[in-house]
Formats: sequence, C-alpha cells, structure tokens
Amino acid sequence: MSMQYLTPTAADVRDAAERLAGVAIHTPIVRSDRLDALTGARVFVKLESLQHTAAFKFRGAYNALSRLDRASCPDGVVAYSTGNHGQAIATVGRLLGIPTTVVMPSNAPANKIKKAETQGARIVLYDRDRQSREDVAAELARQGRFAVVPPGDHHHVIAGQGTVAFESLDVLGADRPDMIIVPCGGGGLSAGTCLAVEAAGARAQVWAAEPARFDDTRRSLCSGKRETNAATTPPSICDALLAPTPAELPFSINRQRLSGVLVADDTAVMAAMRLCFEAFRTVVEPGGAVALAALLSDPGAPVRGKTVLVIASGGNVEASLFAQAIALPPA
Repeated sequence: MSMQYLTPTAADVRDAAERLAGVAIHTPIVRSDRLDALTGARVFVKLESLQHTAAFKFRGAYNALSRLDRASCPDGVVAYSTGNHGQAIATVGRLLGIPTTVVMPSNAPANKIKKAETQGARIVLYDRDRQSREDVAAELARQGRFAVVPPGDHHHVIAGQGTVAFESLDVLGADRPDMIIVPCGGGGLSAGTCLAVEAAGARAQVWAAEPARFDDTRRSLCSGKRETNAATTPPSICDALLAPTPAELPFSINRQRLSGVLVADDTAVMAAMRLCFEAFRTVVEPGGAVALAALLSDPGAPVRGKTVLVIASGGNVEASLFAQAIALPPA
C-alpha cells in the first residue's frame, strides 16, 4: 500500500509538543549508579513505559487523530499494529469520539489485543507469516470512508513520537546527552528522535536498537535499501519490534541521520527488564527494554565516558513473561 504523506520536519516535532502539552504524560527520567558502573557512561532512562497506554505510541496517535478532517473519514480510522500502536489508536479514538478498526497479528500478545478491544476498537486479525498487514488494512479502508493511520508511514505520527526525545532534551538541560538510544521496529521513534534533536538544537547522536534476529534497519543502512526480515520461528520476545521491513517514510529519515544500530538478543533483553525492575521498580516490556539491553550487551556501543539517554518505550508485557524476567538470577 503506497503512502502519500509529507516528510516531517523539526518544526513538526515542536508543533506536536505543543499539541500534546497537557494531554500526554510528562514521563520521568531516571538514573542509577549501578547502570553507570556497568556501562562506564552517565546514563539516563526515559520511562515512556509510564505513558498513557503504557507506550510512546500514544503521542503519535493523538497528534495524528486530533488533526483529522472528520468530514473526509466519517467511518473512522483503520490502523495496523503489533499491539502498542493499535492500543493507542483505540484509546485516542475513544477520547475523540472516532470509530477505530485495528488490524493485528493473530499471534500478538493477548493482553495487547484485549486492551485495544476494551477501548472500543474493532479488531481484525491476520497471519503475519502469510498476509501483508498493509494490504489487509487497505482492503478494509476501501469498504468505506476511512482514514488509514499506520504506525510509521505518517508524518504526524513520526512527529508525535519525536516528542519523547524533545521533552527529554528540555528536561536534561545541562546534562544533554551525547547519544540517544531508541528501540526500533518500523523506525518511527528513531526518525522522530532524529528530528527532535534538530528541533531542540542539540548535537546528540541517535542510535537505534533492534532484536538481534530482526535487524532489518541495521542491514538496510548497510545496503542502502529497505531489507526484509526472514520469517523466524520462534520469533523474538520483542513482539513490538517485529515489523517485516523498515517503514518507508521513517527509513528515508533514518538512512540520513542515524549514527548506527545496536542489537540485543532475547537473553540480554530479559536481563534489561530485570534491571529496570530492580533499579527503578518499573515494568518494561521486551521491545521497550531493547535499547537498554543493547547498551549493556552490544560491544559496538561507543558509550564509555559519554552521557547517554535511553528510551524505555513501553510496558505492555504479559505477566507470565515479566515474572520470568524478574526471577532471573542477578547479573
């Protein structure tokens, strides 16, 4: 499905921050002496897992849906998502009185499907190994007068996601980071973060973090074109980051502005989830913990002696998996 959206700019991130003021939660930034000792860096962690819907996706969803011309989409919004974007779209739709339909993979975590349903969304399941979520969403949209709001290929969504870093850079002030590490699935958060650095007049490098076996953005930066992940069984526990390929619009930004991509395997992700619980008494889902995991485990992370901001992007994790993480022996 071809998307016809404008490329977002730094000004769009500033505009999104104004729109989200008083709506999005101003999530806390925390640090830990233990984390500094483990990395040899001064590390700040942005707990976006404490955002509405327990993920940064609320920001992009609200920024996009609040700007819709309702007359052009009287039947509402169609979105596709592995979970967090869908839940955010459903929640914002309920807040604004917009009907929502969310296309989700049949093997998405049950808690994410249930949360979107609870917010009033119509859920349409698809087989992520055999079907294209974009095609499923396009077919649904053709059945009425809908707006399609994808998780990555939408300039207002990307700008909204950029407010995570924009807000952080304002709060950190003199402690502004040399490096920002963000989880990466379709690439919207990393693209928005790149724009936020420009919007804030900062000089931080932006690094993406991906699951080790789903490193499509890393391979795409190497080849110069969007690469695809092979179907892998079992998949990574980072369910929020299993997009089959980088989204087109975010990649057009990331290929020019990202400093690099780090990776972490599932074992490192579980350890990072435990560390977040021990250090900050907070719940972070696997996809939300991958940036911290990569910081701690990827030898390519050039962090020693630097100030680093890590985005913990979401907290929607099944209780059983979280219990496994915190039951691990101390690192």
